[in-house]
Amino acid sequence: MFQPTPPRDNFFSDLGLSPKLLTALNRLRLINPTPIQRQAIPRALAGKDIIGVAQTGTGKTLAFALPLIQQIAAAKKQGLVILPTRELAMQVDEVFKKLGASLNLRTALIIGGSSVGRQVMAINRRPHVLIGTPGRINDLLNTHALNLKKVGVLVLDEADRMLDMGFAPQIKRIMQHVPPKRQTLLFSATMPAPIVKMASVYMTNPVRIAIAQTGTVADHVDQELFLVQREQKNNLLDKLLKDYTGTVLVFARTKYGAKKICRAVRGRGHTVTEIHSNLSLSQRRRSLDGFKSGKFRVLVATDIASRGIDVTNIELVINYDLPDNPDDYVHRVGRTGRAGQGGRAISFMTSEQRGKVRLIERLVRQSLRISPLPQLPAVMPQIAYQPRSRNHQAVRVHR
Repeated sequence: MFQPTPPRDNFFSDLGLSPKLLTALNRLRLINPTPIQRQAIPRALAGKDIIGVAQTGTGKTLAFALPLIQQIAAAKKQGLVILPTRELAMQVDEVFKKLGASLNLRTALIIGGSSVGRQVMAINRRPHVLIGTPGRINDLLNTHALNLKKVGVLVLDEADRMLDMGFAPQIKRIMQHVPPKRQTLLFSATMPAPIVKMASVYMTNPVRIAIAQTGTVADHVDQELFLVQREQKNNLLDKLLKDYTGTVLVFARTKYGAKKICRAVRGRGHTVTEIHSNLSLSQRRRSLDGFKSGKFRVLVATDIASRGIDVTNIELVINYDLPDNPDDYVHRVGRTGRAGQGGRAISFMTSEQRGKVRLIERLVRQSLRISPLPQLPAVMPQIAYQPRSRNHQAVRVHR
């Protein structure tokens, strides 16, 4: 069990990193580590297996990337980072490329939706770090295009998602290909007890580093709820998009819902794009790049983005639909208020969803403030036509 020790000074140079990595950090103007970095990096450099729990937006990527690079360089081994979404894998690959720009670090990005041939070529160049999603990694293992015998450091980012029932079988197959003698690092903002128990099967005496209790939302993210009828959601969303002038991330429960919301938002005159699993990788990249660059002020997304978007200065996260899993709420609202900045998260709740809200409140250990509903335009009744008989006569029905 981790016993915190106060740092001497809050500088990367105090953590045991090599001069080359410190030079790379200085070049990127990264001087002061965050709490998860300060506590995880020295223990990872000492070869410890780690379970790291910290709020989203607190720098978990550097907490594993820096010691991984140093460890594999010393041991002449390979690093493997496994992530749940393509977007998150691409962002982590970008971080490694920035850190390794002057170190001749080679990475291979192994994700679905892009050319297998190019990925095999990258693998054949003997990369220092493999970064990928479970499905494509298993595909390449099955065709013997990928060999994991040289992996010395294994990272599961968003580990709770990686070890849940959806990904667990794929992770189990990958574990059969990596050497049993390795270092394993797990990081996430939420780490339920069953996941920790499952993770221990793959680890040796792991050190648990908890910067915040699992499920904690950053203090500087203001959270509120609106109790709203389903038919009022679009009008409320439009009102909020007019009240807030910054970038807005809107979460929908399904990809079909995301398309409908995007269409409605565009119809109200806002610049908007969407991201969900029905889009190709190139389409998802264009949407994300357009949102990051400011071409689109609003991004409508499914939970594929709750763990795959690292965009600074998102002013507002809106849960148009509440998530089915309370853990996803934490990851969604963690897209705002990143790196110590302020942020706001607003959720729409219908009357039958009070039970869902109670589960979220139990996880985040606080009551969510219910705000008065602003004045909204009246919702026009829908008109449908029902045949009165087989002669196709119809009556107008108001719903």
